[in-house]
Formats: sequence, C-alpha cells, structure tokens
Amino acid sequence: MGPASGSVTARYLVYFQYLGTDFNGVAAVRGSQRAVGVLNYLEEAAKRLNSVVPVRFTISSRTDAGVHALSNAAHLDVQRRSGQPPFSPEVLAEALNAHVRHPAIRVLQAFRVPSDFHARHAATSRTYLYRLVTGCHRPDQLSVFERNRCWPLRADCLDVDAMQEAAQHLLGTHDFRAFQSAGSPTTSSVRTLRRASVSPDPGSPFVLAQEKRLHFWNLEFESRSFLYRQVGSALSHLDGGGSGGALRAGPNGSLGLGLQVRRMTAVLVAVGLGALRPAQVKVILESRDPLGRHQARVAPAHGLFLKSVLYENLGGNPACVQQESQGPGGRETPD
Repeated sequence: MGPASGSVTARYLVYFQYLGTDFNGVAAVRGSQRAVGVLNYLEEAAKRLNSVVPVRFTISSRTDAGVHALSNAAHLDVQRRSGQPPFSPEVLAEALNAHVRHPAIRVLQAFRVPSDFHARHAATSRTYLYRLVTGCHRPDQLSVFERNRCWPLRADCLDVDAMQEAAQHLLGTHDFRAFQSAGSPTTSSVRTLRRASVSPDPGSPFVLAQEKRLHFWNLEFESRSFLYRQVGSALSHLDGGGSGGALRAGPNGSLGLGLQVRRMTAVLVAVGLGALRPAQVKVILESRDPLGRHQARVAPAHGLFLKSVLYENLGGNPACVQQESQGPGGRETPD
C-alpha cells in the first residue's frame, strides 16, 4: 500500500527494554492465543498513533522465550494523515509507554532516523550479559527478586581464571558452527567475537546479609552479530540439573538469536566447574560439530540479557542519537 496523497511518513528508531519471563520471545506471535511476544504489546500500543498504515516494528535482535533485554532496538514507520506533522520522538515514546499493556515492557527513547535506516542491518555491535550465582544449593535460597534473572548454581565457587583462559579461545573470527543447532539454515556460521569476559558482580542489592554465601558473576559477549534463528533445540535438563542445571539440546525445537551465547556460557561454566579444561574449548570450537557431548549443553534462557545494540555514528547511548528536525507542531499528542 503506497503513501496516501499528502501524508507524511516518518521512520523512528526505538529503544526498549523488557523482562522476558512472560513472553514467547520478542517477536510478535501471529495466530496464537496462548503464546505472545513483546512486539504484540508494542504493536497494539502503536495502534493509538492512528497511523494511516498499521505500524510494524522491525527488531534489531531477536531474543528467545525467557530472555530479557536491558536495551533492544527496533525501527518503525508512522504515516500521518495529510496536514498532520510527524510526531516528535518524545511524544512517540510517551504514547507507546502510556498505551503498552504490560508492566514488564518499557520504551526507553525514540529518535527520528532516515527512511532507509534498518535496525537489524545497521547495527554494528551487540552485547549480551549472562548472570550466574554460585552457592545456591536449593531454589528457595535465591531471593524472590532474583528468580528468573540469573542461573543459580549449586557449586560454591567457580575457577574464574580457567573460565577467562577458555574465553580467550572464542575471541576473534571463527566458524561457530559447534555452538549452533544441528540443521540450522544459517548460510554462514562465521562470526567475529570481539569480547568475552568473566567478572564478579559487586553483588545483588536483593541479597540479605545472612545470604552472603551467594556470589554473582557476569559473563559478557560482544559481536556485530550472533548466529540467528537456530533450529532444532527442544531442551531437557541434564542429570541432576533441576532448576540450577544446564539444559541439553534435542531435536525438533526452535530458538532464535542468543542461543549461541547460551551455549558458550554453558561451556565456560563447565570449565569453571572443572568438567572441562580450558584447552578443550578450542577443540570444541574447531570441531564445528553442534552434536558434540559438551557443546550440546545450553544455559537457561532466564539468565540472559541483551545489554546493548549500537549503531555507527549514533553513539553507545540512546541519548547520543542525532534527532532530525521536527518542524512545527512536533509536540502534538496522538489522538
């Protein structure tokens, strides 16, 4: 459907965050009454903008069910009727927040971008954060405020030096086929991992003084892109896994962006627990075999956060994006 005569179409880049616990991933789910994605709620809120053409969000990074985002991004077009100026980015963000009907979704900021800007293709960096906690021998030992926001491990400690040594084998440009699902339709599994770090977290503010046995750890991975839309990974717990165990991939499931990070995390945790040697991570990577015994492990989705998505010339913070001139009437409120 082409633009209506005299109408104005504006493209926006929107940064948003969400707790993924209640969602079947970030992508909108079509034709299902039981599953819902984050974008189902955002697109419903966008109806209140009264765009001539229905608003659709094109996301930068697809996340799986249960995965969270501190900052994801998407672009969208809003076509206003003849004589109506484009919404200012501030009004657009305020309107989406006012009408989104889920408390676990928040629009951070919106910006005008050129009409040919693409949120996924233009991204130059994506960073994922994975949170671990050690010393959690039973599920009820973890604060209710941290549940579904980290991977609780029964072990009291991790060999972090060994994990850091193992992470070095993942840095650089490699074929990461060993960390994707068997049967993936991805045309190329070569990616460049710019950063892989393991560091102690200063501590959760939700941990009480008598719970100091719990120690939190952060794993961060940065790349321009990670393996996308891996197929074939229905998950089941490993022996003895329970709520704190890694998962093992099996056939006939579907997972999106972030599975590569969860597989790499599981392998690094295995190193930290002494189940693997750091040098074995290089062997796993070079095997290019997604069905190997160790690389079939997948860290639980609920410990993973998409931390940031960056764009060239737009800065690392949403506030650095250069806004286009809004013209007169830029603060007009949606009908």
